[in-house]
Amino acid sequence: MGFWSKIFTWWNGATIGTAWFTRRHGARFGTDTLGNVYFRSKKGDKRWVIYQGANDASRIPPEWYSWLHHQIDGHPDEVLPPVRKFEKPATPNLTGTAYAYLPSGALERGGQRAAASGDYQAWTPE
Repeated sequence: MGFWSKIFTWWNGATIGTAWFTRRHGARFGTDTLGNVYFRSKKGDKRWVIYQGANDASRIPPEWYSWLHHQIDGHPDEVLPPVRKFEKPATPNLTGTAYAYLPSGALERGGQRAAASGDYQAWTPE
């Protein structure tokens, strides 16, 4: 990523202001499986994340979400119980991607919905 994009774009990762604030006032706390890096202030009262890739809050795993919002104090790997066999890994929001859910009447799938069952009558103004 170039110098100018770090100055003017917030959606491509940390800007120069965020990087400066992080170096001056923050201490690295941990990293999740997606590569996001989590920080807390040296005083310990503020917490934030520097995303790996696009800035999308749905890319924060649930355990780190709970740490960011002060629901737990320690490192999520140490404080939370182990993951159970039936739990699926968290997935980011897929809206706008090729993997997004599209119901049968969606315009992206041709816009054809199932025929009405006969109990529907269109309203017409008089």
